[in-house]
Amino acid sequence: MDLKQEIHNISGFGNLDLLARQVVEGYISGMHKSPFHGFSAEFAEHKIYNAGESTKHIDWKLYAKTDKLYTRRYEEETNLRCHFIIDNSASMHYPGVEKFSIESLNKIGFSALAAASIMQILKRQRDAMGLSIYSDEFEFYAPEMGSERHYFMLLNALERMLTKQAERKTTDTYTYLHQIAEKLKRRSLVLLFTDMFQADAEEAELFEALRHLKYNRHEVVLFHIVDGKRELSFDFDDAPRRFTDVETGEQIDLYSENIQENYRRAMEDYVNDLKLECAKYKISYVPADINRNFENVLTAYMLERQKLV
Repeated sequence: MDLKQEIHNISGFGNLDLLARQVVEGYISGMHKSPFHGFSAEFAEHKIYNAGESTKHIDWKLYAKTDKLYTRRYEEETNLRCHFIIDNSASMHYPGVEKFSIESLNKIGFSALAAASIMQILKRQRDAMGLSIYSDEFEFYAPEMGSERHYFMLLNALERMLTKQAERKTTDTYTYLHQIAEKLKRRSLVLLFTDMFQADAEEAELFEALRHLKYNRHEVVLFHIVDGKRELSFDFDDAPRRFTDVETGEQIDLYSENIQENYRRAMEDYVNDLKLECAKYKISYVPADINRNFENVLTAYMLERQKLV
């Protein structure tokens, strides 16, 4: 199911809560195609039964419908803590959009709506959530809390991030990941949204910072946010173009077709290296193309959730 079609009639990011609800409802309605077949709207009140647990809370009616064992979840059991980290550097504001809409998302808009959708699920399950936003500075931080007031405060921070004019700035992601790791005192699910554009020399420092999070027993998911058509495939027309680095301002004039094959090969190698590094440190790597829907993002969250509850 194309979730963008589910919410094509809603434009703008003035109400992320409404947009997020639409995304989640579209995802739930498509669960018959997902690993959570039969879970549907009941997923907020149940969890998968694990061998060795008491059988007294098994929902036998749900078993009859799904042929899978789930136990009823009680409010005191919903103690997941989730922290969102969003890269707000200039490259995340690519491509330029005149007005945010569900049909016109750049990387930061996709990240904000994906995060808001997961927050919507967390709110339904009464779980605690926190948020960090960084660029060339630590722009926002809020610890994990579970109140509705806190939820709307985080949504407001995401909306402010979207309406703020993009500036040409780089970021040292690893610096802020180390700081966040020090702030997270209790085991959490950490979701990082970034396009992974940094200098080659910084890659080792970045994974050292991710290891810092893993050392503190957090489960870490790296959502690699990309514009697949332009950034991976280098799919432009044959006219001569001037390409500008949105962070440094450096420019180059060229015909895209002259370098397209070598560019694609280099990007494929780069992504494969990222996957290998993530696998080495047991970090979940999830590609997220802004030209596609949110299903892989939400499914990745649901799978990681099972490790912590």
